Amino acid sequence: MKTIAFTNQKGGVGKTTSTINVGAGLCLQGKKVLMVDLDPQANLTYSLRMNSQRIDNTIYDVLKGRISPDEAIISHNGFDILPSSIDLSGAEMEFVNEPARETLLKNNLEKLGTGYDYILIDCPPNLGLLTLNAFTAVKEIFIVLQSEYLALHGLSKLMDVIRVVKERLNPDIAISGIICTLFDSRKNLNREVVDHIKDYFGDKVFKTIIRDNVALAEAPSHHKTIFEYDSESYGAKDYLALSKEIRNGH
Repeated sequence: MKTIAFTNQKGGVGKTTSTINVGAGLCLQGKKVLMVDLDPQANLTYSLRMNSQRIDNTIYDVLKGRISPDEAIISHNGFDILPSSIDLSGAEMEFVNEPARETLLKNNLEKLGTGYDYILIDCPPNLGLLTLNAFTAVKEIFIVLQSEYLALHGLSKLMDVIRVVKERLNPDIAISGIICTLFDSRKNLNREVVDHIKDYFGDKVFKTIIRDNVALAEAPSHHKTIFEYDSESYGAKDYLALSKEIRNGH
């Protein structure tokens, strides 16, 4: 079983989009996938379910110890979701005195056993307690970077946090993939930024680059993955290629 956290301390880089569509792409290849929405904004959850649909149990209830993780899991067209809610926004304060608070997610995911080929965690756009929980629970980190000028700005703090987690909480963790998103080949700046990212991260950068594509922006409003919304779009082709790269071990 592979456990992967999708992260970036910045918002709007395509992190949730990547988590959803990599997971859906792996599902299309016959893999059993669980997506964990660890962001209080719950964008992954609401990208795949109607806002009007009531979700009684979420990752918040799991972390609080009210229910087991399998009681909160819901299914969507072949893959499973551990949904989030705004209740999670108070986690930093609520869990501050919790013993071993950085391992709450890890301990709960271990209760699921080995029933999944992939567990993908959509981290919040910050480096707080929830992100620490994700890093402690996984073996791999995928950093999602937008092909824009400030893509690498502030990454040193993220790298410091990963180093500390590796030293103190999770010696197995490693940055194993860099996903470049929102790429427009017509823009010289985009090409220069991707070259800079490759210089910085080397062979950790996935060969598949996610092109800027309106269908990727539209799909969440229809509560669909890109494959359900427009299987012939650039977005669908790119995320399928990326999920194959991931399946084949990068």
